[in-house]
Amino acid sequence: MAENQFFVDSDKLSEKALEHKHKLETDPSCRTNHMEYMEGMEQINSDVMDKVLSQMNSYDYYKYTAVDVRRALNSETCNIEDFKALLSPAAAPFLEEMAQRAKIETSKHFGNTVYLFTPLYIANYCENYCVYCGFNCYNDINRKKLNADEIEHEMKVIADSGIEEILMLTGESRSASDVKYIGEACKLAAKYFRNVGLEIYPVNSDEYRYLHECGADYITVFQETYNSDKYETLHLMGHKRVFPYRFEAQERAIMGGMRGVGFSALLGLSDFRKDALASALHVYYLQRKYPHVEYSLSCPRLRPIINNDKINPLDVHEKELCQVLCAYRIFLPYIGITVSSREQKHFRDGIVKIAATKVSAGVSTGIGDHESKYAGEDDADAGDEQFEISDARSFDEMYGDMEDEGLQPVLNDYVYVG
Repeated sequence: MAENQFFVDSDKLSEKALEHKHKLETDPSCRTNHMEYMEGMEQINSDVMDKVLSQMNSYDYYKYTAVDVRRALNSETCNIEDFKALLSPAAAPFLEEMAQRAKIETSKHFGNTVYLFTPLYIANYCENYCVYCGFNCYNDINRKKLNADEIEHEMKVIADSGIEEILMLTGESRSASDVKYIGEACKLAAKYFRNVGLEIYPVNSDEYRYLHECGADYITVFQETYNSDKYETLHLMGHKRVFPYRFEAQERAIMGGMRGVGFSALLGLSDFRKDALASALHVYYLQRKYPHVEYSLSCPRLRPIINNDKINPLDVHEKELCQVLCAYRIFLPYIGITVSSREQKHFRDGIVKIAATKVSAGVSTGIGDHESKYAGEDDADAGDEQFEISDARSFDEMYGDMEDEGLQPVLNDYVYVG
């Protein structure tokens, strides 16, 4: 099977830094134990990780047959075994039937609505060496952290475009983007948007509580891959290296009072069928433990990054991605499913009529460049992007296209009182 070549050296690294980078890449003994919590990381008493990993590790998708897939599609409710069958290679010939079933479930629970939001990256400093990410600490990119005035300016530009939901993101650096800095950004966001999400480094439950009090409604955390052995080879340095602390982030956020939590694996890093299974089961088990919380799944695929345009999602083509999304909808009919601008226009326009309920619009993954992007100009002072996007439609274009597809775009459906 083909593999991505993730290692790229910058000529701007010192000899000492380059030596350390190569050591991390080639000598596992110099890397920390990825299953051990670091100082200051909250440990919670939860059995969810063990349940998810047990199911994933025992999943042999080649044992499922057309008979199993047919039984799953004919079942009124989809259990775990049915879901495993729908993710298996045996389900590929049934993709059209899966799409029809998924469309029925989506229509039943969400009508013809599709939610629109945009991400806002406020900093791209990072202390982790995640080999596939454009923000990784060894990648030679233009780093930037927005101050309060710059954050507010970006928010005004986005709000003026019509967007009512924002997802704020940072690189994973507590020193450059501490919790107080993110909290102040949440307070600003609450002035301009009715729904505020965060995609930041995992924090402890008391810190999630503080961010919720500052105005954050939900958090999203990508586990990237649920294969802990593969995870170890991809996250070579930094707090993100600790697999269980990242896995438990959503549960800590729930303990901290967050209204919603989002989940995802980055498809293409490991065995996508097993990662898709684990992502959905992560939601499944937490949903039973905390039924009052809103849950959502994303399904991003690997994309090229600055200084490495060869990175790709390998065996996860659009057909496989569609299969995963349809299986998600059939197994978890009530949850939100987001499809980001990593995917092309034709795919997003199609999947929102089948399984997805939320799409991004007016997207920039750079730092501080929404105004220039919206004006069709380049901003030399902006921070570099995390990855290349595939669908650059503006909010107005996306809104119009969704209406043309027979859908009702929704900007927000929350009413705050008091």
